[in-house]
Amino acid sequence: MSAEIFAKVQQLIEEIEAAKPATKEEVEQFRVRFLGSKNIIKPLFGEIVKVENTRKKEYGQLCNTAKTTAEAKFAALQEWLEAQADAADSMAIDLTAPADPFPVGSRHPVSIVMNRIVDIFARIGFTVVEGPEVETDWYNFTAMNTPEDHPARDMQDTFYIQNSKTWLLRTHTSPVQARVMERTKPPIRIIAPGRVYRNETISARSHAQFHQVEGLYIDENVSFADLKQTLMFFAQEMFGSAKIRLRPSFFPFTEPSAEMDVWLGTDTPENARLTKGTGWLEILGCGMVDPQVLENCGIDSKKYTGFAFGMGIERQALRLFSIPDIRFLFESDVRFLKQFAAAI
Repeated sequence: MSAEIFAKVQQLIEEIEAAKPATKEEVEQFRVRFLGSKNIIKPLFGEIVKVENTRKKEYGQLCNTAKTTAEAKFAALQEWLEAQADAADSMAIDLTAPADPFPVGSRHPVSIVMNRIVDIFARIGFTVVEGPEVETDWYNFTAMNTPEDHPARDMQDTFYIQNSKTWLLRTHTSPVQARVMERTKPPIRIIAPGRVYRNETISARSHAQFHQVEGLYIDENVSFADLKQTLMFFAQEMFGSAKIRLRPSFFPFTEPSAEMDVWLGTDTPENARLTKGTGWLEILGCGMVDPQVLENCGIDSKKYTGFAFGMGIERQALRLFSIPDIRFLFESDVRFLKQFAAAI
């Protein structure tokens, strides 16, 4: 009797090992038959009462082998089914289909123009310097030789901090030049790009917040001819124009002072519009650094001379990209900004 019971369990183990269910349904049938709540292995454990005492342990181990063999077989079948499903899914994917579009961002036109200007002057030895946007009256006005009664000091033009006459939002990037001159011995060759603020009415051509780039070169024997040659190089690189003109002007911190125009001509409707039919386009203000400014910043004006220049970035962007309204630059309209994705 014992031998028959052992043979029955062994035969069941061989059946489990030989089972080859080929579908999900057949695997489920395997589970129900060998591992379900009413599986055929469970009754075999009850047959142990018919086994002689000396072989009960051996019989129990054989029944456990049948159970673990079924569990291992079912686990392997589950892995096989999952692999089959993954393979079917991968076959359903068209690997040659184009990917979903990934929109590429773009630089802001102000950043594009500023980077171009910085790159042009970097090629002739100018380094970039930055300074605080909240400034003192000294650096913003006094050090720049702006008289106490100058209209630019009036609160109609300047944003003062909490009605203070000492702290303000800088109205130009010239304070950066003053700070550099205070702590640096000549030669000095810098450009100072940054955001500036003026209490102006916002319109198509002006804004209360905008950007400037100012340049400064101080050394021995610096002349107006050096300034002219530097600005001519900039005009050629930025606008492709080899012709410039300098018109007399006035700035408190330069003497003599000038406004610079570049020749665009009137050969196209766009150039005619930009230049108002004259062919000349005003670009920037410039001049030789006033000796008093050098002295204010601790530089010997008898030994050193220098020149300075400054321009508005927004105005350059309007001209370069034919943008009709400066307010477009501050509205964060994605439709507008997408137009500059190809710009460098």
